Amino acid sequence: MKQTQKNNILQLLIHVTGWGMFFGLPFLIFWKYPGFNMMDKVLHHTVTVLSLMTVFYLNYFVLTEKYLFPRKTSKFLGYNVLLILGIGIVVHYWQESNMPAMPLNAKFPPEVLPRGISFLLRDIVSLLIIAGLSVTIKMTGKWYKTEAERQEEQNERTEAELKNLRQQLNPHFLFNTLNNIYAQIAIRPEEAQNSMLELSKLLRYVLYENNGNFVPLERELNFIHNYVELMRIRLNPAVDMKININIAEKDKTVAPLLFITLIENAFKHGVSPTQHSFIDIDIHLNDDKQLNCTIRNSYFPKDESDQSGSGIGLENLHRRLEILYPHKHILRTEKEDDTFIAQLIIPLKNSNEL
Repeated sequence: MKQTQKNNILQLLIHVTGWGMFFGLPFLIFWKYPGFNMMDKVLHHTVTVLSLMTVFYLNYFVLTEKYLFPRKTSKFLGYNVLLILGIGIVVHYWQESNMPAMPLNAKFPPEVLPRGISFLLRDIVSLLIIAGLSVTIKMTGKWYKTEAERQEEQNERTEAELKNLRQQLNPHFLFNTLNNIYAQIAIRPEEAQNSMLELSKLLRYVLYENNGNFVPLERELNFIHNYVELMRIRLNPAVDMKININIAEKDKTVAPLLFITLIENAFKHGVSPTQHSFIDIDIHLNDDKQLNCTIRNSYFPKDESDQSGSGIGLENLHRRLEILYPHKHILRTEKEDDTFIAQLIIPLKNSNEL
């Protein structure tokens, strides 16, 4: 509401300034000819300006809105022809009847057309130009308004989509984590209890502390570390689990729960109960001060009978990156022999940029 009022005041100032300059500028020239009666010239020029303003604002407020925007072009052109010819003829005959006396020493170029016809054409051309200017300004303003409304609608749709994606991610995260704890209950019930306690802490962050599109980097890194430690509980000693988080600048912000999808996949596909397994997670700032998360893990693809995941996590991740970091992120996954590598690089934001 306040922004609309500011725009209206700005437009009013622009119109007043523009017409003021248009009205006053010719008098800077008239002062050079002391033979002119200044009051007659002021009256003469005032009528000209008023005729231009009439055509301008009738187009600006009435004809463009009522006929041009609804695509009634023929009526718009017809009414403009009548308006311009009518005002042009009336103003012309008024000016001819009240023409200020010319100085005796005034010199004029030779006439190509009779003076009356020449002046009439001049007035009509001026009215045509001012009508065109009015339509141009009105259509430009309409375009900017439409574009602003479209952008606002797009932002609202994007925000709703991000909210929906976060809501999808929360149950997905909970489902995967509960699957891991479920496997502990029968063989290590005490560890399962500890896991549930740690899970409650993680869920507090997932459900209540990351409702915005960006969160403090330190909070997100703590969440990742706690999640890895929770998953480490169920790993057998043969699994080589390493995590390195080397971030000195923690007064930044980052979109929440982006890396967790890649880390979940590492635990899902990188651990075997019978073979040597490893997971290596490295998070650091690269030379461009971007957040670089690289995950290497042994690769044991699940067979078709394993329904522990639906793939929604990776789809969710791709879409959120497109929205939050368009053309500013790098996400790559590749397989080298028996090693799967996932890397995500994203820029960081300062806290004062939110």
